[in-house]
Amino acid sequence: MAAGAAVRAWMLVLCLWGAVTGDQNITARIGKPLVLNCKGAPKKPPQQLEWKLNTGRTEAWKVLSPQGDPWDSVARVLPNGSLLLPAVGIQDEGTFRCRATSRSGKETKSNYRVRVYQIPGKPEIVDPASELMPGVPNKVGTCVSEGGYPAGTLSWHLDGKTLTPDGKGVSMKEETKRHPETGLFTLHSELMVTPTRGGALHPTFSCSFTPGLPRRRALHTAPIQLRVWNTVPLEEVQLVVEPEGGAVALGGTVTLTCEAPAQPPPQIHWIKDGRPLPLPPGPVLLLPEVGPEDQGTYSCVATHPSHGPQESGAVSISLIETGEEGTTAGSVEGPGLETLALSLGILGGLGTVALLIGVIMWHQRRQRRGQERKVPENQEEEEEERAELNQPEEPEAAESSTGGP
Repeated sequence: MAAGAAVRAWMLVLCLWGAVTGDQNITARIGKPLVLNCKGAPKKPPQQLEWKLNTGRTEAWKVLSPQGDPWDSVARVLPNGSLLLPAVGIQDEGTFRCRATSRSGKETKSNYRVRVYQIPGKPEIVDPASELMPGVPNKVGTCVSEGGYPAGTLSWHLDGKTLTPDGKGVSMKEETKRHPETGLFTLHSELMVTPTRGGALHPTFSCSFTPGLPRRRALHTAPIQLRVWNTVPLEEVQLVVEPEGGAVALGGTVTLTCEAPAQPPPQIHWIKDGRPLPLPPGPVLLLPEVGPEDQGTYSCVATHPSHGPQESGAVSISLIETGEEGTTAGSVEGPGLETLALSLGILGGLGTVALLIGVIMWHQRRQRRGQERKVPENQEEEEEERAELNQPEEPEAAESSTGGP
């Protein structure tokens, strides 16, 4: 509100200034009224005066008269001879001339060069960085100013001091666009810096807009404070495999860990058999339920912004061959141990069932053999009984035969 009041007061002063002086440069804010005084003209009719203007609305000099004109909506002559522009626009930039003759016959000329302006909104830094890396180019952010006329300029500042592109540590990418309907400008300025190692750890950046007309105050963005990484050099990249040696049973799990101590942490990519794996960057590669297709040679590549890529040594992943007596000691873990226990349980159960079936069959066979042996023994006993019954009959017959005459 205070800024708007100040601008309106300034416009009033400007209008009055333009109304009482001649042969001068005039600046007017777009959309506001502007009054130009015709010096030497009588204050009341009848008047002998003529206004001529050459602006963006005309192809040549346009003549206006106090009697009225179709241009009244754009510019019209007031009763006192002054020229009123109700709402000045970009097309009204140009030259205005008035020639007046006083009642005594004295001729006076007034010349004005009119330029218009529009104050843009407060500039801002979009997409700002949060941290910077020493030794390499970093994007700080993009400064944007919208809705200004004339175009003006954008400037970057570091800790209160204006930055100048030097082709080394500081560079700026400028872009200017003009709205096809309003004619107002939008400015973009992208800042790239390369912090030096051992420099300030918390630099403060800001951006400012300077209008294209003189005697206009610059507009400033809110400052942003960034962090510069205190880098730790990238040491040798180590690849750790679990289980140790990379040998695992079918269905087991292998964990590969890429150790690359550095600050900030580097990006880790994985390579198998010399070809990059289509995986998101990460320091750990997990191979669950390892199968034949997982066998091969693995390595990792650590990419650090200030040191470039560095590859680890390679490790081989292989499957352990199992024999009849089981797997090699210490080679089975996780899912492999569970599979082995399940197999042994099934085999044990089958063996128990087979043993029970054998015992039952043996017992049944023994019973059948016992029955077969009892049948002949019974037949022999019957024959012996018959023989004992027949023996007493023979002596009696002999005695009767001997006791006769």
